[in-house]
Amino acid sequence: MMVRALAMAALAFAVSTAATRAADPRYPDWPCAQAKVPEISLAAVWAGPALDDAGTKWKDDSKISALVSKLAARKTPLDEAEKSVKEFLSGSATDKTANAKLLFAGLFDTLNAQRSQVMGGLERVSRKQREAADKIREETIQLQALQDATPRDDSKVDAMSNQLIWETRIFEDRRKVVRFVCEVPTTIDQRLFALGRVIQQEME
Repeated sequence: MMVRALAMAALAFAVSTAATRAADPRYPDWPCAQAKVPEISLAAVWAGPALDDAGTKWKDDSKISALVSKLAARKTPLDEAEKSVKEFLSGSATDKTANAKLLFAGLFDTLNAQRSQVMGGLERVSRKQREAADKIREETIQLQALQDATPRDDSKVDAMSNQLIWETRIFEDRRKVVRFVCEVPTTIDQRLFALGRVIQQEME
């Protein structure tokens, strides 16, 4: 009975995964409930002056590049990042606007790249999950056939059962990780918006 229950649970995993594939046909591998937005729109996070050539020049300034790396890192608390922005811009009164534009351009590039990397990883895991679900489904059918066979080979039943236990555990662990990582692009969006707002306030 326990083995049959395992088979049913494994089959349920596979069916539920197949049923919850991405709703947006443009992004068939996107596993998150949140809609996929491939890139952050500049207009959505920046109402300041035109960035002009800041988008290509920020990397040439070592001080700004280092600050961008610090501000973009999720391990840097947002309140600490905001404080660093204020300190940097308050100390550059003569070039405040130019430095502000360079700093935001760097953050925009860096955080957009982070989002792309995270979303690419999510879609790779989604493809693996789909393959795992198909494998679990096939092995569940095989297990049911082994259980119903006459004579029944208990050693094969046990081996297949253990394999399914292991594969469903990996499947479930990945599903939990995906659920957590699905929040990361939104967190990055919020970070860029918050830091952009502080930069613009300091320019005024």
